[in-house]
Amino acid sequence: MEHSKEFLEVVEDARSRVKEVSVDETLERINDGAILIDVREDNEWEAGHAKGAVHLGRGIIERDIIGKYPEKETELILYCGGGFRSALSADMLQKMGYTNVWSMAGGWSAWKSANAPTE
Repeated sequence: MEHSKEFLEVVEDARSRVKEVSVDETLERINDGAILIDVREDNEWEAGHAKGAVHLGRGIIERDIIGKYPEKETELILYCGGGFRSALSADMLQKMGYTNVWSMAGGWSAWKSANAPTE
């Protein structure tokens, strides 16, 4: 997908404040109790997603995150299709007070390339 210059500027701004982890690091962190959250659209989720992931789409994550994970120290790793929307979502969650939020570099594309488990 071709992204606009404006969108990429917003993403780069968010990335300046967000920590990223690789797929391998994500798998290790999940084994240690991290929560993997898919922020993609419903149709993307339904077409396939990371095994064990929770679906909280970009359009609702800020609204619903407190009810699902009220403890703001909970380790949350977000992913999307390629790492852009997850960076934006992670930045917003940090602004909401979450202190242990990560964006998975490369998103769903990297997950599939790594042959990580899917559902």
